[in-house]
Amino acid sequence: MWGTALSALGVVAAVPPAGAGAQGVPEADLAYHGSAAMSGGRMEVALTPRNHGPSAVPEAAVRLRWSVPLADRQPEPAPGCVRTGERELVCRTGELAADGVGERIALAVRLAGRPSEVALEIATVWGGGTVDRNRGNDRQRVLVLDTGDLYSF
Repeated sequence: MWGTALSALGVVAAVPPAGAGAQGVPEADLAYHGSAAMSGGRMEVALTPRNHGPSAVPEAAVRLRWSVPLADRQPEPAPGCVRTGERELVCRTGELAADGVGERIALAVRLAGRPSEVALEIATVWGGGTVDRNRGNDRQRVLVLDTGDLYSF
């Protein structure tokens, strides 16, 4: 499924095998920071990818997964994003320079029903052929309540 989703985004590459990082394999440290707000079953999410280096990343993909299903009908997807499942989207980050900040990704989704709270998980699913030894900062989980309040991560 990920190969199909990444192909739909125009991303063509293989994920490095477990234990990669041997000599010659570039290393990067990806992270995501942003915010999410929910009101009336609609959630808006904005995040900015960052590469702490030491190597540049030619392209990466980030997955956003909700704890509840997305509604069948959705607003126009954000550029570079594609729905990959009942509860998830995958978005391209674009090129990330070493110790650089990427383009902001902003999107809105409708959730099935009108949940009072939703957990949103954000994680790298493809690192552009680089190895990320610090996986703790490229995975976020935020609980968003249906209050219209902005929750930062």
